[in-house]
Amino acid sequence: MVFDALMPWWALVILTAGAIGVTFRAYARPVVPLSSRSWLTLVLLRLSLLFLLILILQRPVLLEPSDDRRDAVVPILVDISRSMRLKDATNDGRRRIEEASQLVEQALLPSVGASFDVEVLGFGELLAPVDPGKLSADARRSDLWGALRALRERYRGRSIAGVIVVSDGGETGGDPTLLPAADGAPVFAIGVGRPVIERDREVLDVTAGAPTLVNSIVDLGASIVSHGFGDDPIEVRLLEDGRLVQLDRVVPAESGAPVPIVFRVSPKPNVATLYTVEVTADPSELTPDNNSQRVLVPPSARMRRILLVEGAPGYDHSFLKRAWLQDVGIELDSVVRKGANDRGQDTFYIQGHTDRMPALSLGYPQHRPALFLYDAVVLANMPGEFFSPDQFNMTVDFISKRGGGLLVFGAQTFTGRGLSNTPLENVLPLHLTGRTTELVSTTLLKPNTVSLTADGAHHGLMRLGATPDTTRARWAAAPPLAGVAALGGPKPGATVLAHTVGAGGGLHPLIAVHRYGRGRAMVFTGEASWRWKMLLPSSDDTYDTFWRQTVRWLSGRAQGPVTVSTEGGTVPGEVVRLEVTSRDSTYEVVANASITVRVTDPIGNVRELRPTLTSAALGRYSAQFTPTQSGVYHLGVRADRAAANLGSAETWMLVGGNDHELTDPRLNSDMLARLAAATGGAVVSSDALADLPDQLRARAANLSPPIRRDLWHNVWVFALLVLLPSVEWILRRQWGMR
Repeated sequence: MVFDALMPWWALVILTAGAIGVTFRAYARPVVPLSSRSWLTLVLLRLSLLFLLILILQRPVLLEPSDDRRDAVVPILVDISRSMRLKDATNDGRRRIEEASQLVEQALLPSVGASFDVEVLGFGELLAPVDPGKLSADARRSDLWGALRALRERYRGRSIAGVIVVSDGGETGGDPTLLPAADGAPVFAIGVGRPVIERDREVLDVTAGAPTLVNSIVDLGASIVSHGFGDDPIEVRLLEDGRLVQLDRVVPAESGAPVPIVFRVSPKPNVATLYTVEVTADPSELTPDNNSQRVLVPPSARMRRILLVEGAPGYDHSFLKRAWLQDVGIELDSVVRKGANDRGQDTFYIQGHTDRMPALSLGYPQHRPALFLYDAVVLANMPGEFFSPDQFNMTVDFISKRGGGLLVFGAQTFTGRGLSNTPLENVLPLHLTGRTTELVSTTLLKPNTVSLTADGAHHGLMRLGATPDTTRARWAAAPPLAGVAALGGPKPGATVLAHTVGAGGGLHPLIAVHRYGRGRAMVFTGEASWRWKMLLPSSDDTYDTFWRQTVRWLSGRAQGPVTVSTEGGTVPGEVVRLEVTSRDSTYEVVANASITVRVTDPIGNVRELRPTLTSAALGRYSAQFTPTQSGVYHLGVRADRAAANLGSAETWMLVGGNDHELTDPRLNSDMLARLAAATGGAVVSSDALADLPDQLRARAANLSPPIRRDLWHNVWVFALLVLLPSVEWILRRQWGMR
């Protein structure tokens, strides 16, 4: 017995005491003499009535076990994705979907349906009822995790004895690491297909780096696997926008072992380039549909704008300018402080774009829009007293809010007061005070030479060779610098890429970097890096490569005022979600912008979207659309406020580039086993299907809700409520009481 409205213990104590008090008060001084037996009878009748009322107020219920399991449902989920078309279900070459149909119709429905309410559901992109006799494997994805989540809503309020999943174990709709909760219905998985592929060739994966500059060379890597063909050579073709550009052959070490291959390509500079890696199909393969994969390489990034401000003319100024101006992906504006005129005012030598030069007339931008036009700022030998407080503050915002990069180097920047006790001190990755004291034997490292750290050997900024060992060797061969500024150690979160030994034998950070807000900051403590250019053979590119990679890395996080990102749309029919952020020329959030997105599909049709504001604090706007065909989509974004244009952005996306349903098309028994274990179910082989109903009945016995019988709401309780006061009234009248 349980109570639906059980009172707190203190309330029960109060009511019980009240009932006893009222009863004894009523019969403490009867108007007529009563025998002890008569007095006790009347007291018990009154107490019984009051205690019964207290019991009724708590609504007692009797729970009885139920033997009816027909209300418990057992959904049968059948995979109807494209991988179920493959013909490896049995030795007679039937398709997997045909095997699944036979299992459901001839084995599962007759046995499980005798004890439970059974519903057959197909899952691909969505979960929906299907006719087991008319199954077709047309779904582009197999979203098993989404189907299991949808079951909770579909059968809300009903008991699920278990879930039967008939599948080849492919999961291409969600994250396979996010297994369902163990407190849900157990999953009994039945695998369809073979765990070993007899004969098949496949392009497993294709990846490509994004070009950072016009005419960049990009490594395009692919992984090829061959099953059942031994060590037969595999012909691999590379197509650029459908045109054959490279042909190669690879030889697998053994059957089933992936073989990597790398192509070096130069993507188109202004539009996205579609690359296809494909292998020759053989008639005996399990499927030819996984013999190719495509990857979209976006056009090179826009030209990066760099501002170089140097405190005095020097060799580094001319060498740096030459290295950066030869880089076709960089726009360089430079300012050199020459000295003071007759009135004691600083004079400058300014070179750069004519539209930006007026803002540099005083040596450094005075206003945020002028500074925020750049992607990175380089300060060389610039003393702290040169900058005004406003210039310091807007430079900090340039890094933290704009996402720009800052490089500081040169002895005059660090000697004396330098940048200490200025807002820029917090931005730099090294402490400007607290000199290093660790001593290193000069036999291990020569003074002022470059010694890479473990992080530096793997960092793209320091890369001079194809491997970390090659990079280390080339830096070890670089000539020593003229000197080093002895700064403090790295700040928390900073990374030291290289050390050097000073004249006194102390080990000092040479190159340190870290992220600051949205942007990046770097300190170079060496002097006269131009020696890497002058003291090495003319064919050596150490100097040019390092400094070009430096400004690319510094400006890598700097985005325009308008940005766009996409999510989804890997296959036709899958919704693409767009997010657009809008800022003004000072990179302050704009929450009242008018955003227009032009979507151009693969055949040139254009449609316009109007994103809506979803976060005023972040200036974020969202929209979505559903691509209906495979191919390359171009998205152009424009943001306006009133009559002013805030900026524009563009991106490309590839829909249906790869058929993930046919990637590694073997029966994925491991995934089915993990799913069953995580939910308390089991993997059921075809030989053990007869035991499945018993397992489900055992589960349903614990799930069947008990029968509830209200003890307070029946004729017997009503009879007691009438009988007790009636008997008390009759006895009172019989014994002379009113």
